[in-house]
Amino acid sequence: MNIAINPPIALIYCRVSSARQALDGHGLDSQESRCRQYAAQKGYPVEAMFPDDVSGGGDFMKRPGIVALLAYLDAQPRGKDYVVIFDDLKRFARDTEFHMSLRRAFRQRRAEVECLNFRFEDTPEGTFVETVFAAQGQLEREQNRRQVIQKMQARAGAGYWVFQAPIGYRYEKVAGHGKLLVRNEPLATIVKHVLEAYAAGALETPAEVQRYLERQPAWPKDRRGNVHPERVAELLSRAVYAGRIDYPKWGLNYIKAQHEPLISFATWQAVQDRRNGTAKVPARKDLAQDFPLRGFVACACCGEPMTACWSRGRSTTYPYYLCDTKGCPEYRKSFRKEKIEGEFETLLGELVPKRGLFEIALVILRERWDARVASGRKHLAGLQETLSDVERKVDQVLDRLVDATGTSVLAAYERRVRELEEQKALVGDRIAAESAPLASFAETYRTACAFLGNPLKLWRSGGIEGQRAVLKLAFAGRLQYARETGYRTAEFSIPFKMLGAMKMIDSEVVEPRGIEPLTSAVRLQRSPI
Repeated sequence: MNIAINPPIALIYCRVSSARQALDGHGLDSQESRCRQYAAQKGYPVEAMFPDDVSGGGDFMKRPGIVALLAYLDAQPRGKDYVVIFDDLKRFARDTEFHMSLRRAFRQRRAEVECLNFRFEDTPEGTFVETVFAAQGQLEREQNRRQVIQKMQARAGAGYWVFQAPIGYRYEKVAGHGKLLVRNEPLATIVKHVLEAYAAGALETPAEVQRYLERQPAWPKDRRGNVHPERVAELLSRAVYAGRIDYPKWGLNYIKAQHEPLISFATWQAVQDRRNGTAKVPARKDLAQDFPLRGFVACACCGEPMTACWSRGRSTTYPYYLCDTKGCPEYRKSFRKEKIEGEFETLLGELVPKRGLFEIALVILRERWDARVASGRKHLAGLQETLSDVERKVDQVLDRLVDATGTSVLAAYERRVRELEEQKALVGDRIAAESAPLASFAETYRTACAFLGNPLKLWRSGGIEGQRAVLKLAFAGRLQYARETGYRTAEFSIPFKMLGAMKMIDSEVVEPRGIEPLTSAVRLQRSPI
């Protein structure tokens, strides 16, 4: 055993490539044990150990253990000799440039380095050998990275998601698939609801999506209980939720995935169309359950949407709507919340149709349903022809792409292929949807009929999202409110316009005595439901 008279103080550096290796394996422990044995043989007293669990590639200053080790050396008084011990040259740095930079960093701090399986020599020959070994480590790292990427590309091309599981999914080993994305409840249901609501307009803007997610206890949030807008944008943009693998960097355009989709591709496309378009219904950042009509009810004097607030009195606060448009005669004049919302509920109550009119509406809906089923069969045949045409165009563009030269020409062909693949995915999704067994008329129209039959019920029981849905579905535009006369004539949506017109016909036509009822006179068949 060689023990120096004035031995340097040893600092041990250990590294594994991932946090999982540090937790599941014994890499750090075994490296530390070997390094301590080596220090004991050399007679070096060990003062500290610095571990890392990050990859060896890239800038060593991004490795916390190395940063702490260098900072520790900087904090020591001059006159103390240190030696840094590590297990293997690959643990030091697997990049030639950073290997040499790290060697210089230790040399500047007058710290020597010693490796259990490599001898450093400050000679031209020693420097050459060290450079070769460092370059070999870099080569192995880059080869391993290439192999991993190639395997990931092949698996993604087969329809498997190979990145971190998105919110709403988790990985699970499935026979015949290996690790496969499966639904992670209740997050999967929340994602499905958000995407479908945004596509339909029930959630009008990404800001409304953000506020909805912040009200969900199960949804992951930051330390302040907020959902970052970037996470919302990511949620709305990912085709993986529609059962597609889309990664243009690898040449993968809307590959049909093996996992279960949360929404249809048509719904996802509707989400993208809304993200790229403009909102139709006003949405307020300060929207709250306290004032569901804020931003929807407009001042009759200036036509601008009203705002709302709580006004503090002597002993309590009072809710008010008010016009905040400068120059308006009603500027900053308040309207009592109970009056505006009470008259609004009265207006909704008047939309409830009579029983006879509602039955006629059901007959009309049933006739339209039957016509839609018949046209759906023709449409399905047309979609199949469209799909064949798109596939033919894809093959033609790919043939041209093989012979193309020039960066701009290649980029143009690649964009065209991506557009055709997106169209192909959309058509294929529609074919799958229209080929599926149809639900019954009663199941399909149950929710719609419940809303048409009594929109006031949904307004009172649906929460803020249900109330916003009523505003969008029942009215074609904002309601104007005047102080003296209340709500002006409302512009209703098409279903309620139809029921209103039928109501007028019903009130103007007198039923003849002694003949069949009026519903028979207009030649309508009764619905079986």
